Amino acid sequence: MRIVSGIQPTGNLHLGNYLGAIRNWVAMQDDMVNTGGEAFYFLADLHAISQPHVPAQLSANTREMTAALVACGVDPDKATLFNQTQVPAHAELQWLLNGTARMGWLSRMTQFKDKAGKNRDSVSVALYTYPVLQAADVLLYQATHVPVGEDQKQHLELARDIAQKFNNDFAPRDENGEAAPVFTLPEPIIPPEAARIMSLRDGASKMSKSDPSDLSRINLTDDADTIMSKIKKAKSDADALPSEPAGLDGRAEARNLVGIYAAMSGQSVAQILADFGGKGFGAFKPALGELLVDKLAPINARFVALRQDRDALDAILRKGAAKARAAAAPTLAAAYDALGLVR
Repeated sequence: MRIVSGIQPTGNLHLGNYLGAIRNWVAMQDDMVNTGGEAFYFLADLHAISQPHVPAQLSANTREMTAALVACGVDPDKATLFNQTQVPAHAELQWLLNGTARMGWLSRMTQFKDKAGKNRDSVSVALYTYPVLQAADVLLYQATHVPVGEDQKQHLELARDIAQKFNNDFAPRDENGEAAPVFTLPEPIIPPEAARIMSLRDGASKMSKSDPSDLSRINLTDDADTIMSKIKKAKSDADALPSEPAGLDGRAEARNLVGIYAAMSGQSVAQILADFGGKGFGAFKPALGELLVDKLAPINARFVALRQDRDALDAILRKGAAKARAAAAPTLAAAYDALGLVR
């Protein structure tokens, strides 16, 4: 079993990033170690240039994301952690697969429509073709499984379509006419449902680094005093907490704060409400703040130390890239050969 997953490097990582994606990476990494599989995790910096960006910020964010992943438990000795740029095979295979991908397939990609909006003629070609790069990202490593959320299911289906067509059109055949597929068709993994972490200022909006108010999120860089202050200032309501989950209906901010407690403690919402039902937020918020401080303090300390050590971060990425290049080489060579390209 081989898992491949990527994440675009963005700055100012927060609690929502940790609970929504990074924690699942750590769990899958450990599962692979225990079952003899492999996990490949990459920083999708090539994807990041499909939209306007500031070069200096992209390089800084790539290192900061590396620091965050390691601080949160991604272990470079257990998983292969690297950035796309250091593995040119990603871009090479994308170009080879461009001959197999079809305009109609790409035109149906809903994320392109969402990101391009009404001004499609002015967006980059890379934004249109980045699903082919995503296909290359997973097919390059013969991924057997790819963790996907609802917004990525369509892209994994495209990767499978491209792999199947390439295998049908170009896979070498033996004397009996049996094909030896060039690419493995990856299967989706639907990770355990991640907590949907909402803004501390608006329970109807997701926690986001783009929110102008820093009080809306818990950053991985926040110290203990900042975390406690933000939780105490978090929007809530005047009613006491209910004793059962159904009582949270229509109370977005209360649901969010209880959900954060559940995600960080490993308890169910029902268990939490059994303890706090009938109590007001004057009692609940300090308990939530203390829980967050306790759980995030080790991550924060490791993150702050790592993000300042550029040499260590570059060494981690170089080590992972070397492993990734070695793993990718046979597949890339097979794709060139299948297409009849002389190298």
